[in-house]
Amino acid sequence: MSKVRLNIVGLSSGQSNGSYTLILGEEHGRRKLPIIIGSFEAQAIAIEIEKIVPFRPMTHDLFMSFARTFGVQITEVEIYNLVDGVFHAKLICEVDGDIREIDARTSDSIALAVRFKCPIYTHEQIMAEAAMIFTEDMTEDDMMEPDDAQAQTSGSSEIAKMSKEDLEQKLMEALQVEDYQRAAILRDELNKRK
Repeated sequence: MSKVRLNIVGLSSGQSNGSYTLILGEEHGRRKLPIIIGSFEAQAIAIEIEKIVPFRPMTHDLFMSFARTFGVQITEVEIYNLVDGVFHAKLICEVDGDIREIDARTSDSIALAVRFKCPIYTHEQIMAEAAMIFTEDMTEDDMMEPDDAQAQTSGSSEIAKMSKEDLEQKLMEALQVEDYQRAAILRDELNKRK
């Protein structure tokens, strides 16, 4: 079965409360695989991509520390099946030279893949069934519902008006309540002003 390597291309708010759309793009092509995930997993993926350090280790960070302590290395994530609109994934692990496979939710697998810096794969059959082709002029905003795009724009303009001190205070508050998506936006605004 032909494998296709995927990279994370985007993460946007989903159509229903608490859901997000994770966009995986094939490494050498234009097809994108949209996967609906929960807010906790979206947050776990986003904070690792954005290199935000939470005050306390999150569940996926704990798993990584545990695995490394006992010599387990995740070498790849494979999205191997699609059943009734649900993607199935597995972690390919190496322990003392032995290769082991562990069934896992796709969202958790991706959150671990970004931490272990391992590749993500799927099969050509899954891409043929579920992937979408995006034109070069499409953006993440094209995938959002109009209300989501408007809320993001109004939130950005509110942040742009804040003083540096207010941004730093709001960043600390967002980190304390573990709102890492807002923390990333605030951090980006602070970085623009340096």
